[in-house]
Amino acid sequence: MSDNKAPLLNREISWLYFNNRVLQEAADKTVPLIERIRFLAIFSSNLDEFYRVRVATLNRLADISSRTKEELGYNPKRILKEIKRIVVKHEQKFNTLYTEIITELAENRIFILNEKQLNVSRGAFVRDFFREKILSAIVPLILTEKLPFPELKEQYLYFFIRISKVGSKSKYALIEVPKSLNRFLVLPDTNALKFIILIDDIIRYNLEDIFFSFEYDQIECYGIQVTRDAEFELDNKVSDKFVEALSKSLQKRKKGKPMRLLYDSEMPQDMLDIIIRQLNLKAESLIPGNRYQNFRDFIKFPNVGRSDLEYETLPSLPVFGLSYNSGIIERVKKRDFLVNLPYQSFDYIIHFLREAAIDPKVTEIQITLYRLAENSKIINALINASRNGKRVYCLVELQARFDEEANIFWARRLEEEGVNVSYGIPDYKVHSKICLVTRIEKGQKVYYATLSTGNFNESSAKVYGDHSLFTANKKITLELSQLFKAIESNKLSGGYKNLIVSPFETRDKFFKLIDAEIANAKKGKLAYMILKMNSLDDERTILKLYEASNASVKIKLIIRGMCSLVPKVKGFSENIEVISILDRFLEHARIWVFGNGGMEKVYLLSADLMTRNLDRRIEVGFPVYDEEIKEEIRDIIDIQLSDNTKAREINSLNNNRYKRNRSKLKVRSQQDTYKYLKAKHSH
Repeated sequence: MSDNKAPLLNREISWLYFNNRVLQEAADKTVPLIERIRFLAIFSSNLDEFYRVRVATLNRLADISSRTKEELGYNPKRILKEIKRIVVKHEQKFNTLYTEIITELAENRIFILNEKQLNVSRGAFVRDFFREKILSAIVPLILTEKLPFPELKEQYLYFFIRISKVGSKSKYALIEVPKSLNRFLVLPDTNALKFIILIDDIIRYNLEDIFFSFEYDQIECYGIQVTRDAEFELDNKVSDKFVEALSKSLQKRKKGKPMRLLYDSEMPQDMLDIIIRQLNLKAESLIPGNRYQNFRDFIKFPNVGRSDLEYETLPSLPVFGLSYNSGIIERVKKRDFLVNLPYQSFDYIIHFLREAAIDPKVTEIQITLYRLAENSKIINALINASRNGKRVYCLVELQARFDEEANIFWARRLEEEGVNVSYGIPDYKVHSKICLVTRIEKGQKVYYATLSTGNFNESSAKVYGDHSLFTANKKITLELSQLFKAIESNKLSGGYKNLIVSPFETRDKFFKLIDAEIANAKKGKLAYMILKMNSLDDERTILKLYEASNASVKIKLIIRGMCSLVPKVKGFSENIEVISILDRFLEHARIWVFGNGGMEKVYLLSADLMTRNLDRRIEVGFPVYDEEIKEEIRDIIDIQLSDNTKAREINSLNNNRYKRNRSKLKVRSQQDTYKYLKAKHSH
């Protein structure tokens, strides 16, 4: 196999195909109507971040030198043009779906009104609301040649306005829509009909109240949103000045180079030309949209209709053998437990930490934190432990993208309470999800751990599909203690027999596991692997999987997001199948399953198979030793592999075709996983 001829899909293009799967959820008429609007919001939010980070990076690469193409193996400028082509196509689909959903809302007696659809009474209500709640927060900026063009803020909605009078030169203005305002206003019912209007259209309806001092024949108003480069440069050395340096960099982020202008496609070209010229935008940065920008706000679209217009709330399931009314530590001493999120409650993790905080035998708690909930109960438990005299060590990763400011706040809060806080490790981002509790029993140190595929975040745990393991198994806990010592001393290395730790050994251990399957296949034995992750883009890993496929190892991949591997290509990936599952919950778990000659090995991990996770982050994977838990994970994986409702095939056509089979049995893996866990854990 020649490496330079191996099929590889560009990661950015692959990501766009993933985001198109989000649009598929918005198009799926079996999805409740309000949830379909929210999937449009998720699509929009995803695309914002994509431009802030990935497109920004490509723009920098494109500007570096003519050698970039050769060094990278692709042409950034060509990729940027392809991104523009795909994004415009997706935005057109987005606009069509929005129109369809608005029509279906009307069929359900819910109407989204614009400023031209208000009758006299609703118009009076809107005008009173505007004057009382909005007008004082609006600051129109009149544009003149004498003043520099205003700095348009990242992720803010603006109105670009032209004020015209026959015989006079047109005037232009910008209005920044304050983020403090709720985007939606529910209007009074009429005959059981529900009405909603956006703040955007309330402002449009009341433009005369804003520009009353101008003489005009016409006011034109169009929405725009600028997406900026969100990356920033930092000295990798973690020092006392690191927090201050990061804070300053975050301020610079808000003024980063414009990467995208999303604008109302109804805007006249001469007005658009003014914005293009003032922001110095390239053609690839211009994305026409509908009249509503900053669509991420629609994630909070109010349901004023029936309850079945949203997903039914699923009560959290118990974990058999664990209870909130008794200690978790004593239970974990006897056996391992697995919490399957979001089907089972994250409260078990919080209960574990609260118990450790007041247990007189507990002397120390060590934990790594990447993303935290807004009102974090994890933080509260750690503070309580510190107040109770426990030594608490907490590594707060300050460079968790877009959570930096929140993490700075939490780090300072912990420090105020006497917690030993580390801001990170030089040269590496700490992405592991590990916690170790030290307890003195009969004069000896005994360790209890919880390790997870997802963050210690009770908010995201309600919608993210992850697995958290409770264990006192010395094979894991002793190595975890060793790892925390290394983290605290900044003296990191590999050499773990049970844990799989990036950046020192994950790649090597993964490749050895693959080699074992290849060896079994060559001996004629059953050889297979099942890998679940968020993303796959590491080229060396993909080439290794191609090698295994060519050795007749059966490979099944479950990948939610980007996938640069191309399956079912003759001579490379004929034995590789890839599916992606998108549904009401976000599939976030990372799982490895290896056939191992009939003695299956199962691992849970914090790392995806991306170059950054393998080479530039502190990640922790861990084996599942408990046979019952191993069986449970395999059962859940088998349900997902059987999904014929929400699973899409990843193929060389990149058409996101739904996986269908001849079976009359409908399998929707998230629903069926809930039913499986309910039956297993309710006895």
